[in-house]
Parts: sequence; structure tokens; C-alpha cells
Amino acid sequence: MIYAGCGHFSNPDFYIPFVPSFLPYKDFFILLSGVFEVLFGVMLLLKPAISKYSALGIFFMMIVFLPIHINDFLVDNPAIGSYKAALIRLPFQFLFIGWAFFMYKFLKTRQNINIKEK
Repeated sequence: MIYAGCGHFSNPDFYIPFVPSFLPYKDFFILLSGVFEVLFGVMLLLKPAISKYSALGIFFMMIVFLPIHINDFLVDNPAIGSYKAALIRLPFQFLFIGWAFFMYKFLKTRQNINIKEK
């Protein structure tokens, strides 16, 4: 997450094709999503009481990004790469959503176990 988020600052032009045409201020949304990716990545490194919220944030962020990846798969000229690349990226989005939800549940349970042991 941290590495991906930093990419929004070091190479924002890479992400412009992904931003839906109806959104104004594309640069703003690219940088904003980068801030959240870095923030959630750092939060994942912290104790479960905090990192569970990071996993939940990543879960919702991936859901917000899902229509972008679906659209990229459906258009004639995908934003990055080919139709095949868009086809490969789409299932990964579902994996990321599932991973983030699993991590949220895992970290929430882990936090509850730690609280009971104290």
C-alpha cells in the first residue's frame, strides 16, 4: 500500500487514464487516493487496534476502485495496457477486496483476544 500510494506522487500521470471522465480535478483525486493508500499502509504496521481500521479502509477503497477496473475491462481501449491486462487486473481487485475484509476480521478477532488476555 505504501509503495502504491507513493506512486501517486512520483508518477501521477500514470493514474490519469483511470480517473472517470465525469470527475473534475483529476490530479486532486489521484493525490487524495495516494494519501489514503500511504496512510492505510502505515496503519497496517501498527497494533491491531489501529491496523484493523486500516484493513477496513482498504476494503472500502478497493470497492470504490472496483467500478474503475470494471469500466477499464469493458472499454475498447483500456487505460493501461491491453484488454488482456484489464482482464487480468479485474480478478485481482476482487482478491484485494477479499484480502482486506479477511484482514479486518482477523485483526478485529486478534484485538479481542489480546483484550481478553489482559
